[in-house]
Amino acid sequence: MEHMAKRLICLVMVCVFFPLNARCVPSQSELSSNIRTLYRTPELRNNIDYSVLQKAMTGYYALKKNGALKNDRVLTIIDYNQPSVKKRLFVIDMARNRLLASSLVAHGKNSGQNRAVRFSNVPGSFKSSLGFFVTDRTYKGKHGYSLRLRGIERGINDNALMRNIVIHGADYVSNDFIRRHGRLGRSLGCPALPFSQYREVIDLIKGGSCLFIYQGDQSYAGRSNLLNPEIVLNNPA
Repeated sequence: MEHMAKRLICLVMVCVFFPLNARCVPSQSELSSNIRTLYRTPELRNNIDYSVLQKAMTGYYALKKNGALKNDRVLTIIDYNQPSVKKRLFVIDMARNRLLASSLVAHGKNSGQNRAVRFSNVPGSFKSSLGFFVTDRTYKGKHGYSLRLRGIERGINDNALMRNIVIHGADYVSNDFIRRHGRLGRSLGCPALPFSQYREVIDLIKGGSCLFIYQGDQSYAGRSNLLNPEIVLNNPA
């Protein structure tokens, strides 16, 4: 009995202190069940595509398995399939499989008007970038409290730090702005948030967590190495 208890303690410690262990990554059937449960949340079901949630989870577990996430407690999704007048940013508690926060979020001014349709990794493009990011350090700059984003997909978003793509608050991201203009204001490429929420969101996701920005761009999906479920969601022996 004592030997079995020690083995159980060791297994728990593996998942707590070494979450990248393969046994802490769900099988594909387990993940599908988690996604279906999460998608019953009305705010997610009414504001985000199911397929985007699937893609985000796939990439999150790939990064977790590869040791890329210092903060694997949360996953943030921005669904640019939706117009700017809808909530497009969602923070998910991965341990409890529940929604923590949701928010309006702006896109780059050269990505489109009410909808983001053009994307770039090029400095000076003033367009949003797609793909998987890992949150970097916070700082206080011209927009106040802000969070740097590190793009981790080569040729897709890996210029994010050089482009100063950050999460920050902006007065053009609000329901009042939508009432006056029929859409949100736009950034220089940053996923800007309302002043009423940006600090809360930054504090939830800072410190090396996964952020996924998506829009139905087939060229991105075909180039991303993080969206292959055969590689990522293998059922551990």
